Amino acid sequence: MMKTFTELKKNINKKPDGLKKIKVALLGDTATQFLNMALKGCAVDGGFDLEVFEADFGQISRQILDPTSEYYEFNADYTIIFESSHKLLSQYYKSYNSQLTFAESKINYIEELYETIQNRTKSKVIYCNFPGIDNQVFGNFANKVESSFVFQLNKLNYLLSSQVAFNRSNFFIADLVSLQNKWGRNFMFSPNIYVNTEMVLSLDALPIVAHHILSIIASIEGKFKKCVILDLDNTTWGGIIGDDGLEKIQIGSLGIGKAFTEFQHWIKSLQKRGVILAVCSKNDEDKAKEPFEKHPDMVIKLDDIAVFVANWENKADNIRKIQSILNIGYDSMVFLDDNPFERNLVRENLPEVCVPELPEDPAEYLEYLYSLNLFETASFSENDAERTKQYQVEAKRAIELESFTNVEDFLKSMKMVSDVQSFNNFSKPRVSQLTQRSNQFNLRTVRYTEQDVENLMTSDNHHTISFTLEDKYGDNGLICVIVLEKKDPESLFIDTWLMSCRVLKRGMEDFTLNTIVEIAKKNGYKYVIGEYIPSAKNQMVKDHYERLGFENQDGKWLLNLDDYQNKEVYIVNK
Repeated sequence: MMKTFTELKKNINKKPDGLKKIKVALLGDTATQFLNMALKGCAVDGGFDLEVFEADFGQISRQILDPTSEYYEFNADYTIIFESSHKLLSQYYKSYNSQLTFAESKINYIEELYETIQNRTKSKVIYCNFPGIDNQVFGNFANKVESSFVFQLNKLNYLLSSQVAFNRSNFFIADLVSLQNKWGRNFMFSPNIYVNTEMVLSLDALPIVAHHILSIIASIEGKFKKCVILDLDNTTWGGIIGDDGLEKIQIGSLGIGKAFTEFQHWIKSLQKRGVILAVCSKNDEDKAKEPFEKHPDMVIKLDDIAVFVANWENKADNIRKIQSILNIGYDSMVFLDDNPFERNLVRENLPEVCVPELPEDPAEYLEYLYSLNLFETASFSENDAERTKQYQVEAKRAIELESFTNVEDFLKSMKMVSDVQSFNNFSKPRVSQLTQRSNQFNLRTVRYTEQDVENLMTSDNHHTISFTLEDKYGDNGLICVIVLEKKDPESLFIDTWLMSCRVLKRGMEDFTLNTIVEIAKKNGYKYVIGEYIPSAKNQMVKDHYERLGFENQDGKWLLNLDDYQNKEVYIVNK
């Protein structure tokens, strides 16, 4: 249940210690004081402590274009730009002589703002798009008249996505248009409040807008949902497969079956996008799998499911089993179950797992889940489509490992090969995505957008390395990222060392260090320096450098290359 604006305000005053601090600049052409409060309150629930610089309204251009402004002095991690459709309409009325190029002119202005920010800072830009105002000058014919405000507004929002955001990886859109489509214009906007206060968003809309903007920040910061776990009976299909039989469960195009089919289509789309799909069902396994194998109307197939658990044990224990196979955090999991008892059981035993309170009527499942915006993402790569297959293969590895008495023999049998390369245009999306997704095996938890990766690729002050890993079971894809920074003529600093947890305990850490040392020696360095910065999730690598032979020196970890002996590994460089 989303909190009200009043509840979000209370959050600010009871903020717990230890939240991650993030600096946000909020620039608007209308009053943003209440949006500021909603963002801060919403951030607390998301595990963040926002320090916000809020400019006086109407100062967007001055703050960004003036290099001596308070905005640049603040040095924000994120810049939120909120321009309203109402001010846009005023600009439109003043531009009668250039109406045909109104949208293009506005896009040029937005691009100028973005490029100026990028040239002067490392701030990521979150830009709010423009909800519709139908000023009824042309009625429905407005969509055919290029000079109408409705036409230009639609064109502006299209260009904002297809031209500005599509070509700029540090530019993100907060989609207020879709929020207005869902909640309605009368809910989002109050004419009386706007006229008297210059505030465009209603008090009721503020928590929803703040939640969506914070979802973007959270996804960039590595806090997002990676896995959806499905119950089956009355969640994925209507009816109970063990009682009703294959022919009588409800899916397809008739009656309530249509709701379950559309729900499956949505789940399948998430899976194709890279969200891991798992099943947790109280059922006999053969009966639970039967619809996936035999029912002609099933949208989801067994091949779409990374981990399938069906038995009569309690669901909290079964989710623990799924987590042990996937090796991801509980807070990145979403559990969908129609049964309130099962939902509460999981909430009580695994409080980090997100358990939405599904409506009683399956027809309302999707609209409810849409409103939660659980699966926000800041990136997408072609590798995402292979994620399910990679986790299925990982389950096979785990099973076969149990048949070996000696781990070294198992590693030798895997025939592991790694392709080691500097970052390039092909690996750039996956490198960026891995920095945003990796939380546990991440020594300093540095996040990179694609633009940041591109900057590293052209930097004279950095060495970049990406590692893939392939074995006899399959290809894990790009699984390790290293960024080395030149500190002085004798030392290389490990700015970033992160790795997918799917490949732990295979010697990848040793293989990576051998590679780092080889690059350092080749370039005449005598020392490699590492650093561990604790986060809420990376305790597993607390002793990483000590285990690898680094020596503690004033809080950093030093490796003398003269003393280094290559570590034995069972991975071959491709």
